[in-house]
Amino acid sequence: MVIGYTTGVFDMFHIGHLNILRRAKEACDYLIVGVSTDELVASEKGHMPLIPFNDRVRIVEAIRYVDRVVPQTDKNKYEAWEKYRFDKMFVGSDWKGSDAWKKYEDQFRDTGVEFVYFPHTDGISSTMLRNNLEK
Repeated sequence: MVIGYTTGVFDMFHIGHLNILRRAKEACDYLIVGVSTDELVASEKGHMPLIPFNDRVRIVEAIRYVDRVVPQTDKNKYEAWEKYRFDKMFVGSDWKGSDAWKKYEDQFRDTGVEFVYFPHTDGISSTMLRNNLEK
């Protein structure tokens, strides 16, 4: 059985979120999704998500492609792997080549975990939606 893992804030769930979850499930047998806690979002992005953590978890749990939802309390992907022992980690292509993800790839080099970068869904993001709401 191939276990997959991906994470996200999933604030204002949109088609880009659905696309990555669908593609991830097509590439594994069992998909674990880490949903960022409100505290992690506030520390990383400098603002609280519009949708509270528990509601975001319930939304992601309702998606048919998702087998398990877990809280993402920090960005330590290696610690998550030690806990969930996934075989593939899925991420949007907009992160490929970034310093953070190069570091993750180096960390995982000897684990056998495959990094799969899916095409970013252009024209939509939670940040874009948030900015439109603030206008």
